Amino acid sequence: MNRRRRSSKQETPKQKLRKNTTFRMNVLFFTIFLLFSSLVLRLGYLQIVKGEDYKRVIERTEEISVNTSVPRGRIYDRTGQILVGNEPKRAITYTKKQSTKTDEMLEVARGLAALIEKDPEDVTQRDKKDFWILLNKDEAYDRVSDKEKKAINSDETKSKTERQRELDSLVRDKITEADLEAMSPEEVEVLAIYREMTSGYNYSPQIIKSGDVTPEEYARVSERLHELPGVNTTTDWERVRNSELAILGQTTTPKEGLPGDDLQYYLARGYSRNDRVGKSFIEKQYESVLQGQKTIAKNITDKAGNVLETVPVQEGQPGKDLVLSIDSELQKKAEEVVSRHVLSIKNGRNSQMFDRIFFVMMDPNNGEILSMVGKQAIRNKETGKYEVYDRTFGTYQDAYEAGSTIKMATILAGYQHGGATVGQTMIDAPMHFRGTPPKRSLFNWYNSIPVNDITAITRSSNVYMWKIAIGIGGGSYVPNGPLSIDSQAIDRFRHSFASFGLGVETGIDLPDEAAGQHPSNPSSSNVLDFAIGQYDTYTTMQLAQYVSTIANGGYRVAPRVVKEIREPSPDGKKLGPIATELPAKYLNRVSNSDNQIERMKQGMYTVYYDRRGTAYSTFSDTEGYKAAGKTGTAERRYYEADRKDPWFGKPTVNVSHVGFAPYEDPEIAYAVLAPNVSSNTNSIPHPNNEIAREMTDFYFELKEQRIKSGEAGANIEGALKESEDGTVIREGEGE
Repeated sequence: MNRRRRSSKQETPKQKLRKNTTFRMNVLFFTIFLLFSSLVLRLGYLQIVKGEDYKRVIERTEEISVNTSVPRGRIYDRTGQILVGNEPKRAITYTKKQSTKTDEMLEVARGLAALIEKDPEDVTQRDKKDFWILLNKDEAYDRVSDKEKKAINSDETKSKTERQRELDSLVRDKITEADLEAMSPEEVEVLAIYREMTSGYNYSPQIIKSGDVTPEEYARVSERLHELPGVNTTTDWERVRNSELAILGQTTTPKEGLPGDDLQYYLARGYSRNDRVGKSFIEKQYESVLQGQKTIAKNITDKAGNVLETVPVQEGQPGKDLVLSIDSELQKKAEEVVSRHVLSIKNGRNSQMFDRIFFVMMDPNNGEILSMVGKQAIRNKETGKYEVYDRTFGTYQDAYEAGSTIKMATILAGYQHGGATVGQTMIDAPMHFRGTPPKRSLFNWYNSIPVNDITAITRSSNVYMWKIAIGIGGGSYVPNGPLSIDSQAIDRFRHSFASFGLGVETGIDLPDEAAGQHPSNPSSSNVLDFAIGQYDTYTTMQLAQYVSTIANGGYRVAPRVVKEIREPSPDGKKLGPIATELPAKYLNRVSNSDNQIERMKQGMYTVYYDRRGTAYSTFSDTEGYKAAGKTGTAERRYYEADRKDPWFGKPTVNVSHVGFAPYEDPEIAYAVLAPNVSSNTNSIPHPNNEIAREMTDFYFELKEQRIKSGEAGANIEGALKESEDGTVIREGEGE
């Protein structure tokens, strides 16, 4: 009986399974309840408590910088005369939003076309095809057959973008000339405006029309701005040069925008694609100073691209102004003098290879360039007459053999390397080397004449220089014997010359300076040619730096065209305060003693005032000042022309001149270089000497006039002056 009772109380397996299942289901339902409750509470918290915060975050999804350009800095000469400025112009701009649709832009373009005249000269054939497709999209793509579309889309080797690009190109090819000719002038004008509207980035103002906006157009557009979303009437500016001086440089126009070669460089520095930038000479070299600081504001937009708020980030400032070391009156006179001599020689006899002259005048004490001129004669194909063009960049980019003007450097190198001593006398007589014609000085063809270091400069003794070269090369002169010179002699010469600025970059603050040509592996005979300036080539700027180094007692100073950087003029009437005053840059002191340099200065003085001096006839009668200098003549062959030119390789002559004044306390140093002046080496004009005299006289006359009128020196705090010659060269002109 007991066994039966136990059996009846024991749970069956089925009962146990049901009980476990019930328990698990309860746990599961409870867990789901907890999770669901947590989710409801979380959603309620996010919606009720944090809803407004997240809504603002969603709406303020993007911050986009918007740059507004400012006027470039102006450029003045040393007396405060404006050489380059800005002229304000009425302008119409368009700013595209991220959410702007093509149809909306087209509507705005049509609205503008009804209010302004837009020249379609920049519209290309490609632009017309793309615009025709935009207006007739269905018809355009229907011209591509299904077979052609299938062939393009079936090419799995290309990405979707590449396939679409190929299809678009094919569609473009289907557009005919007849389709384009059917476009009305009104449609082409709309295209010209639409083209400008789409050329830039979102939120970046694009100039639709500038400079030639009439007052009527400006007023019509201003009255209807509410009907033209994104359009604005504003003031643009145009770069204007009041001087023809080429080294002022040029800027790109808004149409040109950033130069392709330097695109990434400028974009990385915050420029916009249609910004003006300097593309040559001073405008390029001082771009970072002249460009100024743009106005930068942030447009805060919602997710649809609508601007919610514009927040100023950086206030714009005009570019800083440059004050050049160049004296406009001196420069104008130099240009007139050099141009006159260029035309005189070119229109004269034996001028087949001649076409240019260069002149530089600088302060030898601080390197400030007072005047730099390069003029070139080019025949006008219509009139057949020669006209003069600016080639000022040639003063530091074009290099030629300078001849005897470098003989002071030869003697000073001789002092350094044991080829000569101060006051040493040598016999100037024809030198005879085995297998070569006799070598002579021009003033002495047959005699034996004793000359020392000073008279060697006075009379321009070639023989004195050759004997120095032989001495530097460790050789000795044996009449009718071989010429034997150590190959290291040319290196010693060049190292010494470089300390004066010959054969190396001068350090001028302009781009792309040339160092000249220095042929390798010279022969012994070439070393002799080097010693008289008929082997290596030098620029006019190098000659000016070299003579400045002698004039100031042995300090090589870098020439510069920018004197100081100033803040923008506060009132347009007076120069702004100095931002940066550029100090003189001394590059090195030559290895010669004061006594050795003084000997060369004495020799240069006698060139002008000793009856045997090579420039005595030109400079002996100077009034009010004493100067010192050296003339030069270099025989060479003409290789500047094409090989087909009948004068290619023919003998010709370069003439040069270097000097400084006043002799006792130099204020100016000058250099003239006139290459290829004659095809007849027995009949040589000397514009080098005449230009040097004319410009030295003018400098002291101008100085005297300014002292009498109380205007001596730079006009640092005085009123600004407009250009006196009426020259106006606008943006994009004169290229």
